[in-house]
Amino acid sequence: MKTVVILPGSQWQVPLAKTCKAHGLKTLVIDPHMDAPALACADGGLQSDIFDLERVVRYCQDEHVDAVISDECDIAVPMVAKLGERLSLPALTSECARMYTNKFEMRGFCKAHGFPSPEYKLCRTAEEAEAFFDQLQAPIVMKPLDSCSSRGVFTVFQKEDIGRLFSESLSFSKGERAVLAERYIRGTEFTVDGIKTPGKHYSLAVSEKKHFAHNPNIACDLFFSHKNERFDYERLTRQNDMLVEQSQLDWGLTHAEYKFEDGVFYLIEIGARGGGNLISSHIVPFLSGVNIYQYLLECSLGNVSSPVFHISDQHRKRCAVLHFFDVPKGGGLVSRIDGQELLSGREEIIAHRFNFVPGDVIEQARTDSDRAGFYIACCETEKELLALMEEIRQNVRIVCR
Repeated sequence: MKTVVILPGSQWQVPLAKTCKAHGLKTLVIDPHMDAPALACADGGLQSDIFDLERVVRYCQDEHVDAVISDECDIAVPMVAKLGERLSLPALTSECARMYTNKFEMRGFCKAHGFPSPEYKLCRTAEEAEAFFDQLQAPIVMKPLDSCSSRGVFTVFQKEDIGRLFSESLSFSKGERAVLAERYIRGTEFTVDGIKTPGKHYSLAVSEKKHFAHNPNIACDLFFSHKNERFDYERLTRQNDMLVEQSQLDWGLTHAEYKFEDGVFYLIEIGARGGGNLISSHIVPFLSGVNIYQYLLECSLGNVSSPVFHISDQHRKRCAVLHFFDVPKGGGLVSRIDGQELLSGREEIIAHRFNFVPGDVIEQARTDSDRAGFYIACCETEKELLALMEEIRQNVRIVCR
């Protein structure tokens, strides 16, 4: 029996752990918390900071690990690369991992290869960000170089706000102590999820995003479809495929975010992993018919191949939504949640979760990980999905006092 290590062990790694077990693999999980959700469906694990490289290496050596794998988690990507190199296991290289997790490195790649990017500057002080703001005479976005879940990401419309926000943004840069400042791209945002083989990249699922009114950096709605009357998804996916194919990623999953402004799709960021909140595990297979975890596992075990992935006409009619619940009236003490029976009783709603219970005090999200909860609905047609979303909107409510 071959042995696979998954890191970390959060709720988003549960589908990956279940897939490993279903394929007859001994499945181990590394996480700082022994009550990590993925541990419950694994054969064992190690309670450890996943960044404690020497301890994790010793554990993998003792367990005679055949593969190290992760998904839906940006922070684990560099660690998977380091373990691959130390243990001589199949994985992306550390150089590739750095480019796909360091926003400044990816900006440099796009500039060198002619892919549209906003104007940007690496800033180590608030004064440098202020000078960049003056140079552009336009709103900017300040981002940590290698953070995730929108932590430390701020859209700045007034120069005087930079000094107040810069230090918080800087605090989330884990490697180099710097912040990426870039011109704020107005317009509609999209996600593109795909799979890379040694021969080609396949963009498999595209969503149009909406954002909370109180914070334009936090998504509240991702509507997945293969066609969009207002935007050219074929052009977007071709651009995304070309970008990944010119990068150093040999194989694996990808998750990209773009914005459309003045006829141009601008890359906002891209990761060498699948989309979070069950996008890669639930939504992408439904929309594409492609078993992406099967391919990821095979490659991680050394069985790297270049299959041709094709989305059938039937799958191209399908639509899905990942919707995040808003907090009413800015938050408060939760008295009840109405309509939960609807979320549990419809087979089209394949996942849902509330991150609180009645009696908790909740507030509006400041980062992606602070959102109150979500549901995922998958339907055979757009008409069916829109009708279901309206039914949920009318019947599912968070009531605060």
